[in-house]
Amino acid sequence: MKVRVLGCSGAIAKDCRTTSFLIDSDVLVDAGTGVGDLTLDEMRGIDHVFLTHSHLDHIAGLPLMVDAVASKRSSPLQIHALPGTIAALRAHVFNDVIWPDFTRIPSPQAPLVSFHEFQIGQTLTVQGKQFEVLPAVHTVPAVGFSVSAGGRCWVFSGDTERNPALWQRVNQLDVAMLVIETAFSNREKDLAKRSLHLSPQVLAEQLDLIDTRKRFPIYITHTKPAETGQIMNEIQMFDQTVPAPLEQGQNVSHDIRWLYAGQEFAI
Repeated sequence: MKVRVLGCSGAIAKDCRTTSFLIDSDVLVDAGTGVGDLTLDEMRGIDHVFLTHSHLDHIAGLPLMVDAVASKRSSPLQIHALPGTIAALRAHVFNDVIWPDFTRIPSPQAPLVSFHEFQIGQTLTVQGKQFEVLPAVHTVPAVGFSVSAGGRCWVFSGDTERNPALWQRVNQLDVAMLVIETAFSNREKDLAKRSLHLSPQVLAEQLDLIDTRKRFPIYITHTKPAETGQIMNEIQMFDQTVPAPLEQGQNVSHDIRWLYAGQEFAI
């Protein structure tokens, strides 16, 4: 299974694209502005989109992508999301005001888009891959995902704040790689808490919930462009980068890295 990072920023700027990951060539996890880097043929090859939540930075590319390949598709693009996320898309995006209602175009019997609800804890098999819906703690209904193709898992936290249920499940999974958000620096930790995002200080507390026997690389996503350097510097203050053997009373070190658009991973 291949994971291609299309976008992983918390906002836009030059060379900063918002959240979207291409799994192999046929499934998107979130559909932020990074989708715009795909060719038309690559967009046409996507049959499923899994959304973590309804915020604009995670869905901005979706309506434009559907429009871009509308004449080239012979079946609906299947969008998988929580009921609350689907309700938000119907009410605020595909509503014939902001954007056409592609669930009825060109006809209700043969639409360009179809919505499919999932629930936290559910596992869906799509295109030979297993998508487990993980809990997230955010200002709107939200989830993360564990994705595998019969082997180890790629885990994405989605947008979240303190999330004990996530770590409980991570400790049960065979994780190859974890992608976790850290949207704000410590100087804005109060704003992070109010908006239900992580700051480096809280990230450190959360990573302490990982079973000390677990070792996998951790990639930081969703940093605000103006704060990325500050955030990564603050993370490095508690992270030794290269894991070392534990001694009694010693803190766990983690292999924490910065995620950037254009990276590709084989899981």
